[in-house]
Amino acid sequence: MTQIADAEDKAELVLASSSPARLALLRSAGLDPKVIVSGVDEEAVTAASPAELGLTLARAKASVVAKGLTTGLVIGCDSVLELDGRAYGKPVSAEDAIARWRSMRGRTGRLLTGHCVIDAATGAEAAEVGSTVVRFGTPGDDEIAAYAGSGEPLRVAGAFTLDGRGGWFVEGIEGDHGNVLGISLPLLRRLFRQLGVEVTSLWKQGSFG
Repeated sequence: MTQIADAEDKAELVLASSSPARLALLRSAGLDPKVIVSGVDEEAVTAASPAELGLTLARAKASVVAKGLTTGLVIGCDSVLELDGRAYGKPVSAEDAIARWRSMRGRTGRLLTGHCVIDAATGAEAAEVGSTVVRFGTPGDDEIAAYAGSGEPLRVAGAFTLDGRGGWFVEGIEGDHGNVLGISLPLLRRLFRQLGVEVTSLWKQGSFG
């Protein structure tokens, strides 16, 4: 059995994502990862299902970054919204965001986030998909146009956020809210443990706050 790492043997943590929301969530939870963007072409990746797509992209991002390192734990994530069995990532334009919201309002979808952690020193990998049910509200056409015009939905999978202006138009969720923001802390903790790492050993030193 792999020995659980302790505070005396803290591994370097790397986030293979440019997402401000993921970085902020990890920092607020006591971690201080280095950010290295993978550069993976998301549009070039296909998969048989939305869940498989999220996991494939998460693995690809983590793998690209891990190959350039000799040590450290690399976290790769990718989120997609599943609606009617289809995967929706970031809208390509404001018009696309408007069309998306007109089709989403009043309905329920699933926000799927693939998570992959790779130990760069050994190549060991742990991966899983987080799933959260999202119940969308019924914004009017003028509200949708204003939201698209803000630019926010163009930067996020599914064309919405919980922690920004999109939160006005989400009625509720079932599951982990962090997963909707881009990274599930409970899921990530399980992946760390699969690799023999205790999350508390990765916490920043010093007092809370």
